[in-house]
Amino acid sequence: MDSKFRGRLNSAAILSAIRNRQGHRPLSANRRAGDTVIASYNVHKCVGVDRRFDPVRTASVIAEIDADLIAVQEADKRFGERSGLLDLNALERESGLVPVPITALSSTGHGWHGNMLMIRKGTVRNVQQLKLPGVEPRGALVVNLEFAVGRLRVVAAHFGLLKRSREQQAKAILATLAGEDSVPTLLIGDLNEWRVGKRSSLASLRPVFDPTSGAVPSFPSRFPVLALDRALGHPHDLVTAVEAHDTPLARVASDHLPIKAHLDLQSVWKRDREQVLSPARDRVTQAR
Repeated sequence: MDSKFRGRLNSAAILSAIRNRQGHRPLSANRRAGDTVIASYNVHKCVGVDRRFDPVRTASVIAEIDADLIAVQEADKRFGERSGLLDLNALERESGLVPVPITALSSTGHGWHGNMLMIRKGTVRNVQQLKLPGVEPRGALVVNLEFAVGRLRVVAAHFGLLKRSREQQAKAILATLAGEDSVPTLLIGDLNEWRVGKRSSLASLRPVFDPTSGAVPSFPSRFPVLALDRALGHPHDLVTAVEAHDTPLARVASDHLPIKAHLDLQSVWKRDREQVLSPARDRVTQAR
């Protein structure tokens, strides 16, 4: 057997073992049913693993993903003017994606602490910009959307590098959601947590979100072993599948692979309507 081919087989076996280890979402948990695709991509300020700044390449990966909505992290320069790095007009032409309107940190910026949400279908009802606690300046977007199949709340976040900060940020997200209407909700983004057990800084998200349900290895992009990027749904069956978008272009365009979450929003709303109507039907029957 050719040594190069044998090496590829060994790499594939290692990646498969990592992908299926306890705490990661197994492939068997994925169902292809769904009506909405939402993605997350830490674009690493459009600097690839080859150290080349190439926003056109980054935009090409976003077009590859073909999502209805995508949360982008590190969409702006970190210092100075904090200007946006992507050509939004070109992205709209190529992907049909337009940014959710926010108040950016600078007049030329695209994101809120680097977080940008782009949408291809649906209507934006309202947007809340959260300043998250922690040592580093971090933020999140809470966006309520109306799709043809029902409402959806998306929380797009980029958590900090320190465990204590991530714990505080997870609790801040839950506190914000506690005051909101009860609608299907997706927490998505670079949550910077590789642990998947009790020691995870995301443990406090239970029982609203299941931190392991959206854990698929996405970092580093050339040999993904850590599930830094997550897609967590509430209720838990909102997300039918999560996968890393692993293509030759994505492996080099950023140090993170994008992740894609498939949602069955229509089924969740149908079930909730039936649960509301069933007691009413029972009362009518009893009255007769």
